Amino acid sequence: MSPLRRSVLLRTVCIDCADADEMAAFYGRLFGWELTAREPGWVLMRDPAGGTGLSFQAEPGYRPPTWPEEADGQDKQMHLDFEVDDLEVAVEHAVAAGARLADHQSDERVRVLFDPAGHPFCLFLD
Repeated sequence: MSPLRRSVLLRTVCIDCADADEMAAFYGRLFGWELTAREPGWVLMRDPAGGTGLSFQAEPGYRPPTWPEEADGQDKQMHLDFEVDDLEVAVEHAVAAGARLADHQSDERVRVLFDPAGHPFCLFLD
């Protein structure tokens, strides 16, 4: 067991993007979360239930990832997975919040969507 295992708690996932405020607005609509902190080019949102929060950092020259991956595209380095109770309702909510449904879908219990910065994320049924 790692000596850090007992003391480490994942509090925040920081997502690079072109516009931190746009991303925070989208995820705020998606989850109903409020902003926790804001600095120029950076926004923090904490999960009010105590789970892992999200932050968004604007990066000059940001390029959205390509999904599915392409040989000459910008590779994604990670994606977020969110378990939902009703896949159809969750997809409708995400699209209304500003997500875009991916053209390619490979599993009937999972839907791949893109946030405003082009990061893929999945909504799935357990």
